[in-house]
Amino acid sequence: MDRRGPLSDRQRGQAGCIAARLRQELSPPAATVFASKTPTDGSFRARVIAIVRRIPRGRVATYGDVAALAGRPRAWRAVGTIMRNCRLPSVPCHRVVGAGGRLGGYSDPLRKRRLLQEEGIVVGRGTIQQFDALRWTPPRPRGR
Repeated sequence: MDRRGPLSDRQRGQAGCIAARLRQELSPPAATVFASKTPTDGSFRARVIAIVRRIPRGRVATYGDVAALAGRPRAWRAVGTIMRNCRLPSVPCHRVVGAGGRLGGYSDPLRKRRLLQEEGIVVGRGTIQQFDALRWTPPRPRGR
């Protein structure tokens, strides 16, 4: 059997279970979670977190994309700060990357790479391969 070939459904299921267990074990205890509750006000931070939660598994968005969707297109550095300080396990911060598909900052760069790879994203030398195909843009609301 060639170990470099595509994963079987069984292997994919096992990898998903292992990844879920790892995420659970690696999550900080509730007492150390920064802003343990999801912000519900209309703040920029709340909008950013809501947008990042919508990025589907296996897709990525840039810091600039998220800033623009949150209503402040030039605030990409603020998005980076929000992602760096966010400790909510329900927010997939690893799916937010730098312009052009660069991995950008992350508290643990190897973990970011691993999390993206677990979602089927191929990461080369610090950049995401086929970035344009994997870049997420939310569906536009339908006009009436």
